[in-house]
Amino acid sequence: MTLTVCVGSSGSGKTTFLNDVHKSHKCTYIRQYHNLRPYIAVSAIPNFDPSKLPYWDIYINEKKEKSIIVGGTIAGQFMAGLSGGQRKLLLFELICQRTAAQDNLLIVLDEPFAGVTDDFVPFIVKRLNEMRKKHNILLVTNDHVDTLKKMADNTVTVSAIDRSRVKINGKEGVDRELALLAMSIGDEYKHTTNNSDLQFFISVELSKNGGIPNVAVFAFFAYGLFLLMFWNSAPGNEALVLIAANMVSFFTANPYFLQLTDWRIYMVEEAEALLHSSKAMNKFLKTGLTLGILFVVGCIQFTCQVAVIGTLTSVKLFFGILFDLLSLLVSMILFGLFTDLPDQAVQILGAMPFLLMIFFSTTFSPGAGVNGLKELRYLFSRFYLWCMLPGDMEMEGCPESNTLLYLILSSLVVPFLFGITKLGMNLYKKFHREKKQSSRLESMKTIQFAELQFELFGEKALKNLKHIGSTVSAHELEKLAGRARDLEQSLTERETTSDEKV
Repeated sequence: MTLTVCVGSSGSGKTTFLNDVHKSHKCTYIRQYHNLRPYIAVSAIPNFDPSKLPYWDIYINEKKEKSIIVGGTIAGQFMAGLSGGQRKLLLFELICQRTAAQDNLLIVLDEPFAGVTDDFVPFIVKRLNEMRKKHNILLVTNDHVDTLKKMADNTVTVSAIDRSRVKINGKEGVDRELALLAMSIGDEYKHTTNNSDLQFFISVELSKNGGIPNVAVFAFFAYGLFLLMFWNSAPGNEALVLIAANMVSFFTANPYFLQLTDWRIYMVEEAEALLHSSKAMNKFLKTGLTLGILFVVGCIQFTCQVAVIGTLTSVKLFFGILFDLLSLLVSMILFGLFTDLPDQAVQILGAMPFLLMIFFSTTFSPGAGVNGLKELRYLFSRFYLWCMLPGDMEMEGCPESNTLLYLILSSLVVPFLFGITKLGMNLYKKFHREKKQSSRLESMKTIQFAELQFELFGEKALKNLKHIGSTVSAHELEKLAGRARDLEQSLTERETTSDEKV
């Protein structure tokens, strides 16, 4: 396998080059400033041996090996833990340990030496030499350039003057797009999930910084006040009791839902650093946990309502409350976890169901509204919930039967629309991706690509070129392979002579 170093002056586009490799090919990518949730205990990382970190003896001697956390800043709060350089070494060691069990991966590292003092450079060099035996490595560096050039198989030089061309080894004027394709060789890391990953997920989510303890404290406080101030509510006040209880539930769960965007951003980078199971698995687990919190909050709301007024006790009403609460908060889950939208956009879109419910459900204005426009009330579960309340709520157009069914179906309108939109967007992206991939595949069948492959990977490129169905004749490929063998032999003899002189 090979180690390729990308060098160039500041601002020449080295990191952009790595980002484009990441976009064009699935790889294990560690950014220069890679984020991990700072409150994660290093010793709790699943299937990871922190004792192999070169600084871990310090924490063992200080008896802090169980308590030391990753450290850093999240949501404006700084948490003391590992230093920036130590976090860089942690990420590096994570990659080394995780990838040891797999072969032929493409590992992309942006500035692995940044923030690391000179005394730890031999550790990184040693790990790089271990990984290059089984994987293709592409890295960018501004530090210790000479050291890396000596150990590298290839050197790519990018320039701020002409961003369409790069220099590979001694070859000038190589097309940048062709270089990106030629370097994007290697398999994607295959994530697995075991009991350790699940235990890690649960322990982090239940920790004091995971958000759930805060929800529990706020629920105890808010519903305590609700019980005190609505105790012995008289029949006929069902709507007021339900509005108050629903608002308490919404504000109890909402802070946890608002932090889903931050959680997603950090989790994605953690999964890329192979800290835990895959992005998809973590999103699945988080969705289940979030829906579980919603269910518990709904149960608390129903129990407190029953305690303060004796006319809201039906089982149908219980399920109505659950799905009504879901309709108000599900958009936070969908936009927070399953899009790439920033936090502010998620908050605005996530609050829309609550805002639109106030205007269009007609529960705050029974019988009022412009004809035609007020028919939109049938899309809101709150309308059907009000139709289920005992007494005359003066709701216009309540269904004579199957009210709960209509309530459940209306609560799923947002997930349905979101799913249809995501499906359409994915199909559109897939079409353009396949079209682009087809164009790339044609470029990968040319003699120029074949020559570049042999320049980068030597005789090992032959297998890859045959796999992609290169249009270059077998005779030409063998000639290129012969040149690569001669070059490798020449370099080996030169290194041997140099060692003998030393």
